[in-house]
Amino acid sequence: MLSTIADYTRLTKDMGKSLTQVATQPDVSRDTDYFLSHIGNVKTIDDFLKDYRLYSYAMKAFGVSDMTYAKAFMRKVLTEGIADNTTFANKLTDTRYRQFAAAFNFAALGDKATQAAAATTGTATQYVTQTMEEKAGDQNEGLQLALYFTRKASTITNSYQILADKALTQVVQTAMGWSSTISSSDIDAQAKMITDKVKLTDFQDPAKVTKFVQRFAAMWDATQAQSDNSTNPALVLIGGASSVGMDTDMLSKLQSIRFGK
Repeated sequence: MLSTIADYTRLTKDMGKSLTQVATQPDVSRDTDYFLSHIGNVKTIDDFLKDYRLYSYAMKAFGVSDMTYAKAFMRKVLTEGIADNTTFANKLTDTRYRQFAAAFNFAALGDKATQAAAATTGTATQYVTQTMEEKAGDQNEGLQLALYFTRKASTITNSYQILADKALTQVVQTAMGWSSTISSSDIDAQAKMITDKVKLTDFQDPAKVTKFVQRFAAMWDATQAQSDNSTNPALVLIGGASSVGMDTDMLSKLQSIRFGK
C-alpha cells in the first residue's frame, strides 16, 4: 500500500539532509563537480550549447531536459533574454524557460553570464533538487509530483501556468478529484474551472501548500489502490471492488461464483 504523504513528510521534514544525501551520491557529485568547474569558462551561447555535458546538466536542473534536443528553441530563449515582455521566453506560458533565461542571462550579462550565482551554485542546487524528485519518482510517482508541486507552488499566479505544465495539472486534477479527460476540453474552460475552484493565492502560503499536497497525496493513494484492486479478480470476489474494465459476462460469472450459484 502506497503512503505518499508519509514518504513526503519524511523527505521534507529535513529537506537539507535529504538534498545532501542526493548531492553526495557518486553520479550526482561527479556531474555537479564537472558543471561547477567548467561553467565559468563558457563565454557565449554557442559555447554553452556545444558542451553537451554542461548544457544537459542545466536543462535537467530546470526541469526541461525533454527539450535538450531543441537547441534552436533554446538559443532563441537565451538570445532574447527576459528584459521585456516581448521576448520569446516571456511570451511562453511555461515559466521554466523564463527561469532558465534568467539564470543564464547572456542577453544582459554577455560573457559574464556564467559567473553569476544563479548560473553556478543556483543551478547546481536545482539539479540536486530535480534529481531527488526523479529518484523519489522511481519508487512513487505521486511522491515526485508532490515534491515538484511544493517547489513550484509559489511561482503560480494564474491557471494557465498550471495548464502549461503537465505535472502541475496532474496534481491539481487529482487533488480536486477531476478526471484527466477534462484536459481534452477547451483550454479557457479548464482555466476557468481552476480559477473557480482553487484559490491560487493560497499557493503563496507554505502551510496551505502543504495542506493542498496532503489532499493530493490522499487522493493519489486512494486512486492507485482502487486501480490495483480493479485488476485483481480475487479482490473483486472478496470485497466487491470496482468492476471497471470488465465486460458484463465476466462480471456475471464472478458474481455467480461469489454467491455459490
